[in-house]
Amino acid sequence: MDDTLPKVRVTAQLRELRYDAGSPSLNLLATIGRRPSAGIERLTDVTRLRTWADGIGFPLAEGEAGADTLAGLRRLREEIFAVVTDAMAGRPVSPAAVNAAASISPPRLVPALHDLRWSADDLTAVLARDAIDVLLDPNRRSRLRACDSPVCRMIFLDSPGGRPRRWCSMSRCGNTSKAAAYRDRAH
Repeated sequence: MDDTLPKVRVTAQLRELRYDAGSPSLNLLATIGRRPSAGIERLTDVTRLRTWADGIGFPLAEGEAGADTLAGLRRLREEIFAVVTDAMAGRPVSPAAVNAAASISPPRLVPALHDLRWSADDLTAVLARDAIDVLLDPNRRSRLRACDSPVCRMIFLDSPGGRPRRWCSMSRCGNTSKAAAYRDRAH
């Protein structure tokens, strides 16, 4: 851990699942909060996995949100993170694992009692394909940003037009950063 970064209290807000990164695969990356400093795991168990999958609009079928699915999505999260951060830094990417995950299965719906649900393999493939789509689209790739907060650094897809956003969320990191800058100027 970098000792130059401020200590972070782990609050309920830091443990909240995030759905505001701009794409399903980037929302997967946001299931770890404060990655460069504290590394707060937000996808802690299969209940949180089900909640997260529902939140991104890909609800899992009964029995699909197990320990293996959770472990697989955590591995995919790290592979996508490596590919995305390499691409953002202009480094050569190693997409083998993401490509393999994208080719797991063609999407298919799993019928549930009152609605349609996704299989774990389909969710994995869709998330990997989404990461590939973000990176292959020059417009979307150019809008990838890392939050300016040194303790957050969440990767998000900036909206087109206007000035580039500095923070993942003004209400989270933006206000905190502005308040800290004000305190620094006041002293």
